[in-house]
Amino acid sequence: MQTIILASRNPGKIREILSLLAGLECRFVSLSDLPEIPEIAEDGSTFEENALLKARQIFGLTQTPALADDSGLEVGALDNRPGVRSARYAGENVSYDDNNKKLLGELARIPPRHRRARFRCVAAFVAPGVEHLTEGLCRGRIIESPRGYNGFGYDPLFVPDGYLQTFAELSSEIKNSISHRHHAFTAMAGYLKEYLETPRQPPSSQ
Repeated sequence: MQTIILASRNPGKIREILSLLAGLECRFVSLSDLPEIPEIAEDGSTFEENALLKARQIFGLTQTPALADDSGLEVGALDNRPGVRSARYAGENVSYDDNNKKLLGELARIPPRHRRARFRCVAAFVAPGVEHLTEGLCRGRIIESPRGYNGFGYDPLFVPDGYLQTFAELSSEIKNSISHRHHAFTAMAGYLKEYLETPRQPPSSQ
């Protein structure tokens, strides 16, 4: 059975991704199962670059197909910041609260109707002779103060289109069914199903 490495050590993210890829005829392992693989710096300038960078490096180290993603929040009024720096918006090794406070500070003079935002996720799959990207978006708006205690990151500030609650107020089931990661990995699941069902020549013994 084909093995695919998930480029994450985050238990919550791993559970979410595995639920979205359920039913595929393969075996998934995560970086939590592979402590010998070092941390990979995400120093690309786009989500696509970071996702590919992680998947390429893990494939290069293991010669095993790898699946990675990068995601973040893009706010139109801030020229799509924080973007790839979503986790480090207020600096290195900061808390979610620090990032949220900085975001609200930058939006302090922006009226509610101009606080449009979107979460974006790019997933990358790398295998011998294969590099494939999928993207997922969840559009909404940023409110003026945090609400809710579920989720993480910018979830208490983000109200997705079609809802009155923030991501941090919605149930995990609803959030996961409409999230940017849901859309990216649902699309990736369709690609992986075809990939896994395509016969391949065994490696040459020469």
